[in-house]
Amino acid sequence: MALRSRNKVDANFSMSSMTDIVFLLLIFFMVTSTLIAPNALKLLLPQSNSQAPAKPQTTVSITKDFQYFVGEQRVSSLDDLEYKLRVKLANEEDPTLSLHVDKSVPMEEVVKVMNIAKDNKFKVILATSPLK
Repeated sequence: MALRSRNKVDANFSMSSMTDIVFLLLIFFMVTSTLIAPNALKLLLPQSNSQAPAKPQTTVSITKDFQYFVGEQRVSSLDDLEYKLRVKLANEEDPTLSLHVDKSVPMEEVVKVMNIAKDNKFKVILATSPLK
């Protein structure tokens, strides 16, 4: 008499639920890393309710005590600023920079940076904070 058990244990392990979790985590980190734009300088930006569709390759910041920064690197003069921007945006197809200026900075300082951008054919986006 041949007695066989009808309850067999399947020794296979399904990885589909594990891969789903891994892909969800991957998507989450990709989305959050593109949304974060590190700007370590504390500036009081002017307010506006419009946004620019272009994506800047670098940022130029002017603090309230007239210090210039390219990204997070301090620049000593306007000539040095122009040189660093040329180097940073040299290989870009559509060079765009975002201008972060404190509210208290006179427009004359902003125009100096905008003239550098115009002379080098860079597009400029003026960064603002949203209206409340």
